This record gives sequence, C-alpha cells and structure tokens, in this order.
Amino acid sequence: MELQLSTPALLFSAITLLMLAYTNRFLAIATLIRGLHKNYLKAPDQEIIVEQIQNLRKRLNLIKNMQWFGVFSFLLCVSCMFLLFKGFTSAANWVFMGSMLSLLISLGISLVEIQISTKALNLELSDMEGLFQERKGGLDLFFKKDDKNDATH
Repeated sequence: MELQLSTPALLFSAITLLMLAYTNRFLAIATLIRGLHKNYLKAPDQEIIVEQIQNLRKRLNLIKNMQWFGVFSFLLCVSCMFLLFKGFTSAANWVFMGSMLSLLISLGISLVEIQISTKALNLELSDMEGLFQERKGGLDLFFKKDDKNDATH
C-alpha cells in the first residue's frame, strides 16, 4: 500500500479533537481536586477523602498518559508527513504505524479511565441512595403520592 500525504493528514482533526476531550477531562479532574481540597480544609478528618484522593490520583495519572500518547501520536503524524514530503516513503510508513499505535494506546488508556470514573460515580450514587432510603419512612408512608392519580391529572 502506498502511503500518501493525505492519509496522515486525516489524523490531524481526529487527534486534535481527542486532545481537546482529554484536556476537558483534565480540567474536570482539576475542579474535583480543588473542591475536595476545600472540603478537606473544612473537615480534615474525613476518611472518605483518602479514598477519593487515591481515585483522583489514579485518574490524573491515566489522563496524563492519555495526553502523552496522544501528543506523541500527533508528533509522529507530523513527522510522517514530513518524511512523505521529502520522499522517504519506507520510513514514513513505519512512523505512521508508530503514530497509529500510539493513538491506539491512548484510546486504550482512555477506556480504563472511563471505567474508573464510572465506578466512582456509581459509588457516589449508591451513597446518596443509601441516605435516601434511611430518610424514607415515618410519615412519608402516609403522605406518599399515588402514581396512578398523578398520571390522570
């Protein structure tokens, strides 16, 4: 297969959008960490904060690696285009394969980070459900709205 200059150029927009998504994840994690820091300063003896710190530190490292491999893929893609422009097609093929491999690694790390963040959000939801179930009861049973009556109104 003959690699043409337009082939690695197609990756430019994909990698750029991917890096934007990774940056948004990083900014979201940074906001969470800053909020957690404020909560810690208010109540430093909370045990749950230690677990959240470990989770956020792991996610931060994953995002750093995602970004690193994404940038490396972008650099290899640019190098591939330069090699193609200079006429070194054999070297360009290898560099392009490296770029694709780096992008694949970046996406794989992204999947792991998504799994960790989803698990953390599910834990938060289960905590809130537990609080809701504890508060439910007492007079709430007598004043509960009937879903059948709400549907007809």
